[in-house]
Amino acid sequence: ASEETSLRALESLMTEFFHDCTTNERKREIEELLNNFAQQVGAWRFCLYFLSSTRNDYVMMYSLTVFENLINKMWLGVPSQDKMEIRSCLPKLLLAHHKTLPYFVRNKLCKVIVDIGRQDWPMFYHDFFTNILQLIQSPVTTPLGLIMLKTTSEELACPREDLSVARKEELRKLLLDQVQTVLGLLTGILESVWDKHSVTAATPPPSPTSGESGDLLSNLLQSPSSAKLLNQPIPILDVESEYICSLALECLAHLFSWIPLSASITPSLLTTIFHFARFGCDIRARKMASVNGSSQNCVLGQERGRLGVLAMSCINELMSKNCVPMEFEEYLLRMFQQTFYLLQKITKDNNAHTVKSRLEELDESYIEKFTDFLRLFVSVHLRRIESYSQFPVVEFLTLLFKYTFHQPTHEGYFSCLDIWTLFLDYLTSKIKSRLGDKEAVLNRYEDALVLLLTEVLNRIQFRYNQAQLEELDDETLDDDQQTEWQRYLRQSLEVVAKVMELLPTHAFSTLFPVLQDNLDVYLGLQQFIVTSGSGHRLNITAENDCRRLHCSLRDLSSLLQAVGRLAEYFTGDMFAARFNDALTVVERLVKVTLYGSQIKLYNIETAVPSVLKPDLIDVHAQSLAALQAYSHWLAQYCSEAHRQNTQQFVTLISTTMDAVTPLISTKVQDKLLLSACHLLVSLATTVRPIFLISIPSVQKVFNRITDASAQRLVDKAQVLVCRALSNILLLPCANLSESEQQWPMRSVNHANLIFALSRDYRNLKPSAVASQRKMPLDDTKVIIHQTLSVLEDIVESVSGESTKSRQICYQSLQESVQVSLALFPAYIHQSDVTDEMLSFFLTLFRGLRVQMGVPFTEQIIQTFLNMFTREQLAESILHEGSTGCRVVEKFLKILQVVVQEPGQVFKPFLPSIISLSMEQVYPIIAERPSPDVKAELFELLFRILHHNWRYFFKSTVLASVQRGAAEEQMENEPQFSAIMQAFGQSFLQPDIHLFKQNLFYLETLNTKQKLYHKKIFRTTMLFQFVNVLLQVLVHKSHDLLQEEIGIAIYNMASVDFDGFFAAFLPEFLTGCDGVDANQKNVLGRNFKMDRDLPSFTQNVHRLVNDLRYYRLCNDSLPPGTVKL
Repeated sequence: ASEETSLRALESLMTEFFHDCTTNERKREIEELLNNFAQQVGAWRFCLYFLSSTRNDYVMMYSLTVFENLINKMWLGVPSQDKMEIRSCLPKLLLAHHKTLPYFVRNKLCKVIVDIGRQDWPMFYHDFFTNILQLIQSPVTTPLGLIMLKTTSEELACPREDLSVARKEELRKLLLDQVQTVLGLLTGILESVWDKHSVTAATPPPSPTSGESGDLLSNLLQSPSSAKLLNQPIPILDVESEYICSLALECLAHLFSWIPLSASITPSLLTTIFHFARFGCDIRARKMASVNGSSQNCVLGQERGRLGVLAMSCINELMSKNCVPMEFEEYLLRMFQQTFYLLQKITKDNNAHTVKSRLEELDESYIEKFTDFLRLFVSVHLRRIESYSQFPVVEFLTLLFKYTFHQPTHEGYFSCLDIWTLFLDYLTSKIKSRLGDKEAVLNRYEDALVLLLTEVLNRIQFRYNQAQLEELDDETLDDDQQTEWQRYLRQSLEVVAKVMELLPTHAFSTLFPVLQDNLDVYLGLQQFIVTSGSGHRLNITAENDCRRLHCSLRDLSSLLQAVGRLAEYFTGDMFAARFNDALTVVERLVKVTLYGSQIKLYNIETAVPSVLKPDLIDVHAQSLAALQAYSHWLAQYCSEAHRQNTQQFVTLISTTMDAVTPLISTKVQDKLLLSACHLLVSLATTVRPIFLISIPSVQKVFNRITDASAQRLVDKAQVLVCRALSNILLLPCANLSESEQQWPMRSVNHANLIFALSRDYRNLKPSAVASQRKMPLDDTKVIIHQTLSVLEDIVESVSGESTKSRQICYQSLQESVQVSLALFPAYIHQSDVTDEMLSFFLTLFRGLRVQMGVPFTEQIIQTFLNMFTREQLAESILHEGSTGCRVVEKFLKILQVVVQEPGQVFKPFLPSIISLSMEQVYPIIAERPSPDVKAELFELLFRILHHNWRYFFKSTVLASVQRGAAEEQMENEPQFSAIMQAFGQSFLQPDIHLFKQNLFYLETLNTKQKLYHKKIFRTTMLFQFVNVLLQVLVHKSHDLLQEEIGIAIYNMASVDFDGFFAAFLPEFLTGCDGVDANQKNVLGRNFKMDRDLPSFTQNVHRLVNDLRYYRLCNDSLPPGTVKL
């Protein structure tokens, strides 16, 4: 068909393809047709004609895609005559039409030409780069040249497509040779635009006001001339110049991302970039635009802002480089000075313009870039710059302070708080490394830190910041499961805590009076409580009063969290020095919690229930949580008090219990109930005073929980209260001798507690389940769930404790455990029940296996092994969905605990565990794509090998001495080989987590047990594993793990380097399809015989990269090509 008819046909196909009414079926047909057309030899000639003759955007983009495919995938096979023609036609086309082409077509055409350069420059396309430089230098084509330059930087400096490593290195070297010229050109363009327009700027220079030429400036800029330079008015650019400058700055930003810092980045270039950074903070230009009113001018105002953003991007690219050569430090200092000049400009306070409204007027992305700059300055360069005497760090902090607290958006404020956090971390670590200078450092920064603390505290209080805080959302949870308000508060409190660490006395004296003020309001509410018919009512009704009360309660709640966050700074070495401060806080908190519980503020009627009731509940809950934060302090006080036996401590604890117990009731809201339960657990677990059980209010809780007729608390609270009561009875108290621990009495009480908690559970009979059911299945399930969740938690909380505690615990539980084992077979087909039972047994095995004793443990394991037949496993894994898989996973976890047990006790079970794993579980899951059960099974196999190495390799010390280092004895070889086979199989599957885990297991076995050195591995498996890992790299299927795979290949090869280089590598290359003999030789030659890790892994990655590249090249040759 003639070119003309093909073009018309293509145009109509394209229009049809993108039409709304075209069906997907038809779209697929068209797509296939277009792909086939593109694959034809010589299709590019048609495309060249289409490009020069059509006005249809779709057709142009399609034609360029054909060229792109040809150049990147088939270039090697294109006859050189055709290549020359394409190299000359496409640039001509670009030059002729670049003004009229839509920008996306023009950019794509540029990329296609750059792709040719990536393949052929400088050998066959020697004028590729000179052409770009000429385009840039000729005023008519400057923009086009800059687009080509940026595309070249993107495509050649870090090429994405597959190129050989040698070519990638060559391209980078070629580009580096051009950097100086290119930077010179770009500097010239930006300078000439600036100079050309600043001469004509008619606005007279601003008169130096006292604010601007103050001391700070002369401090920041050594020479008055540079200050004068930066005070020049900003020129007003025409659209064309604006466009050229933005392209030049984009080029610079990309170049800076990969060229090293060096002398080619000249001071004049830096100064010029800074001139353009001023566009971002120039409000006057925007004002003029809006005064003149025309839309053209408004757009201009935005464009100018964009130049500022681009210039800041360039600066940030340079800033983010950590490695700064000596000769560049001077430049850096100059950069900081110029940026802080801008910061000063942004935060300068005129009466007409408060700083905040000025920041609101600036482009949002400019502010973002500026904040990025400040973050990089503090995180990367502060330690380098702080030592320069001429750099005024304190003045910088003053500016940063103004900038932070005038941010127009919450996100902006968060980002600035992050910068302060970085700064505080820097100070803390500096002080730790130079303790001698601690005072000097702190004195230098003290004022700044106190200011920061006060302002951050003000920002979280409605009293000072109501408008902003009310905008924060306190409903929706983000990915970290916190609301916007919680995140705001948490980040603010982190800053407060870091200041506290540096300046404890200041921080405390700033925070405590503020807390005290709000507490007075709260404690004063009692006088407004009146008794009404239905209960108690808060007699505050005026709208204004209610609003003030709401603000005060919200602030109290935040300040209580702040006080809790600071608890850690009163313990440890600081305990004695800050004892009085901490005691004041704790006494105040105990008073507040008791007050809330006594006058039952959580049940009070208020004028605005939807607002004030949650406020009162929240304050109450936060006061309990803050008190809980001081439990470590109370524990330290407990051990000190024990020596002096002070009444003060006993009173604190018993009053706290009086505040907590009334809240442990079904009538109290969950939020408050759970806070009370958590505090109770902390007192029982962390503080552990011996007299806790004898406090009347604790005995009340005890009676309530063991009383069968009492209403059960919600699950979570029930579990927490039972944990607390169990811990009160089981955990040894600090600083008491064995004889003072009152074990006999505690043991009896604990048995009674567990007896009461498991009453219904112990009455369940396996026979009753199987035969005529006495009670419906759902009720039984509820009993099992409620009992086991409590018992499992009790065992878990005692698992790390002393033998005595675990002994008592097991004695109390023994009957329930036997009931569980008897019930287990009856429920084997109810996967949800089996899941809970296995959870319980897993916790028992982890915590109490010594106490359970060998015979009973054996009975449990045998029961499980009998129950989990192949049919049962298949049913669980294949038919019961996630619960079934969870059951099998828990069972495997129990076996992991068993095979890790040292000593000979459970060794007899090894053969049956291995056979269950390899002959029953593994075949079911091996071929399933889903990752369920696999991770646990492989962990079990790893544990079997790691903890029972001698089951496979019986090397005795004596034997190895007699035989020198001859061969070790191998036992149970078939099982070992089967396990290794399974590991090898797992590397052929797509699941990246499993791959990573199993690679780690093999490497661990090699580090600890020299796996790769064992004869059986070395002779029959080593190179199979290396082969699989290399194939994985070539297929790019697990690219995230490149580094780990490279190291593993090295560790395997290093067992037998000679074998690797002489036998494996040639064999691997011989087996590679898709490459010819000559290419295989090159690949082999390029793999140097280095034996150190970095060079070896580099060689591996080079081999993989080049092998992929050769395959790509060979695929691109036309069929029937004869290769010599």
